[in-house]
Amino acid sequence: MAIQTRHNGGSTTAVVELDQLPVAQHHISNTDKSSSPQSVQPIDTGSPGRVLGSSKDPNDLLPSPTTASVRLQRWNSSRVNVLRTFATFFAFLLMGANDAAYGALIPYLEAYYDLSYTVVSLIFLSPFIGYVASALSNNWIHLTFGQRGVAFLGPMSHLIAYVIIAVHPPYPVLVVVFILAGFGNGLEDAAWNAWVGNMARANEVLGLLHGFYGLGATISPLIATSMITKGKLPWYAFYYVMISLAVIELTTSLSAFWNASAEQFRAENPRTSSQGNSRLKQALLKMPAARVSWLISLFLLIYVGIEVALGGWIVTFMLNQRQGTAFASGMVATGFWLGVTVGRVVLGFVTPLIGEHTAMLVYIPITLGLELLFWLVPQFYVSAVAVSLQGFFLGPLFPAAVVAATKLLPRDLHVSTIGFAAAFGGCGACVFPFAVGAIAQARGVQVLQPIILALLATILVLWLALPRFNNKKRE
Repeated sequence: MAIQTRHNGGSTTAVVELDQLPVAQHHISNTDKSSSPQSVQPIDTGSPGRVLGSSKDPNDLLPSPTTASVRLQRWNSSRVNVLRTFATFFAFLLMGANDAAYGALIPYLEAYYDLSYTVVSLIFLSPFIGYVASALSNNWIHLTFGQRGVAFLGPMSHLIAYVIIAVHPPYPVLVVVFILAGFGNGLEDAAWNAWVGNMARANEVLGLLHGFYGLGATISPLIATSMITKGKLPWYAFYYVMISLAVIELTTSLSAFWNASAEQFRAENPRTSSQGNSRLKQALLKMPAARVSWLISLFLLIYVGIEVALGGWIVTFMLNQRQGTAFASGMVATGFWLGVTVGRVVLGFVTPLIGEHTAMLVYIPITLGLELLFWLVPQFYVSAVAVSLQGFFLGPLFPAAVVAATKLLPRDLHVSTIGFAAAFGGCGACVFPFAVGAIAQARGVQVLQPIILALLATILVLWLALPRFNNKKRE
């Protein structure tokens, strides 16, 4: 750190230069011309209507972690970063395969265990406990074990869960084991979203990260359906494949993040506030950060619920409501997740060009229109195309929300807030698909469409409730 003193006529300005700070959220020019170097002036973020450091409208104002302009990390800036990036990509591929397998396997679980819609829906609900545990423990794990702890606990949770599922235990045991799989998903979802979200070109890299989630979700129903319908294998044979993927995930994640200790994490994410409470409490209970934290968390909760409920029940819906064959209905689920994958990759490059705020106001209404088409036109092929296009425009919503959080919050709250929001959002993958199944038991699986429509309208309202932020592309 170097300190220089400059004299400008009758004024003196102290310039503090910080070396190799990892991330800054705002590029701020030194325009302070006051006569005292210790005076604090409001900082203009370049976004209309938002001034950091002023006392006006405190709900919209968030403190900047630093006034120094520093270079953001890049995924390819070092060999270590490249290895870590690809390790997170593979972890998300497995997470996508895990989540999308439920929908393809539901009809076979119903037959194997002789279950109703409500009871079979418990496999969606039980991971909720794991997601809640990961949301509450994510920041503590980072501060105690660093990213290395995440790289071990997440993949190990997956591996243990898949080994138990592969021996096809009684259904109550199966439900309990999915808690462990949910914990692994929630922990890695939180950690790797926060890490990638703080990089340069975050929209593009997050788009690729979530594109791998979509890729896993695309191939998972295809593999599971083919093994069962074409290979005549039992449903649990699919988890032999998942065990192999979990072993690879454990190896790649642990080797890539082995040196990412708790000490390194604390050094790279210093506290920017003298408040004694924990970062998670500060993010969730102290205004104005709490407003952003809860809006982003609720947005992701409902968004993930839409994604998994639609992908999870689409096979059953196409079988019962569109009179599709077992294989063709399974391919519709593949088409949906393929749309999610392509949307995240392609629109991940479009979103930063028009800005996250504007992009979401385009993508969500288009998805609403496609949902109406899916619901109101009872044709198999129309439904198949509509749901694939829905996936395409749903794809970039999660990455855009994460980038919005990094722009609205100071850096020291990123891991705790994004971690909580991602894990809390993962709860949506449990609650909403279960709710659809429970309602479908009484009303029929056709209730899927009006529920999805209502949830899409809700996330649009939540997005509009966020404070205004700078749409500028971060380099």
